[in-house]
Amino acid sequence: MDKETVEKMKTLLQNQKREILDTLVATNADFRAIVEEMDPKDFADVASDDIDRKMIEALGTQDIKRLRAIDAALSRIQLGKYGLCMKCGKKIPSERLGAIPYAVLCIECQKGEERRNR
Repeated sequence: MDKETVEKMKTLLQNQKREILDTLVATNADFRAIVEEMDPKDFADVASDDIDRKMIEALGTQDIKRLRAIDAALSRIQLGKYGLCMKCGKKIPSERLGAIPYAVLCIECQKGEERRNR
């Protein structure tokens, strides 16, 4: 995957993470108080740090899973492994990453996982 595409996906992932955190701050007074006490430069890392249980309580299960998936994708970008299927090692099609930028499996492996989980 070329550098320009990876940077574009990194920005997209960071924006998705920011949206989840912004929604949380807007809807949860306890979490807002925690964030307001933080140094602004640490705000982007708030989901990675186990600041307080209140964050986990305030977030829905889906948002928690999504934040973890986004953080994992950002880590794969840093490691140079973004866009590669974690099961078979093949490239994940850019169309799939465009739809689900934190995807870890190619379409074939994902279908196999879904069949097994039925």
